[in-house]
Amino acid sequence: MGSAELKSALQNADAVELTVTGRKSGQESTRPIWFVEDGDKVLLLPVGGKDANWFKNVQKTPTIGLAAGGADAQVDAKPTTDSSAVEHAIEVFGAKYGADRVKEYYPGADAAVEVPLA
Repeated sequence: MGSAELKSALQNADAVELTVTGRKSGQESTRPIWFVEDGDKVLLLPVGGKDANWFKNVQKTPTIGLAAGGADAQVDAKPTTDSSAVEHAIEVFGAKYGADRVKEYYPGADAAVEVPLA
């Protein structure tokens, strides 16, 4: 499947399955994470910020897998530590999941990942 099918499936999802390639092992690993749609892209926040293993893996190998509702896609992610991009991600995560929950789960947020779905 592709990005269009995934974008449609995200409409009813609270989390997405993220698959990354290990920067040391080269093995794929998958985990459920929160996401936010932001126009024609998906934003992801690593719970551990820039020190999160999956974020480091995306920095090395930006091609990731996303899956939700039976749809999946291989996409090129754009990891960032730019403070304005991270602040924007925190803001839209807060609108979707609640600002208090985002503060609790992402206390030292200093990284985000943008995934174009166009």
